[in-house]
Amino acid sequence: MTAQLIINVHEAKTHFSKFLERAHMGQEVILAKAGKPYARLMPLAPVVSKRQPGRLAAFGDVGSAFFEPLPDAELAAWSPNKATR
Repeated sequence: MTAQLIINVHEAKTHFSKFLERAHMGQEVILAKAGKPYARLMPLAPVVSKRQPGRLAAFGDVGSAFFEPLPDAELAAWSPNKATR
């Protein structure tokens, strides 16, 4: 289903969801105004992002201290029950 489909604007407004689905399936839908091509409705190109292992290595190691429990004073500062403001 790759052939072009040319429709007028009125028909496109009336049956927009149908033409949107056809475009999503890969068919190119040309919208015409007064019989002249005006716009193209087509699916978006898929976004392909490749994983890059080790891309965060430049930030360094967090160290073992990162995983230690927080001191009581720090925990108290984050407590939602304390109104210090």
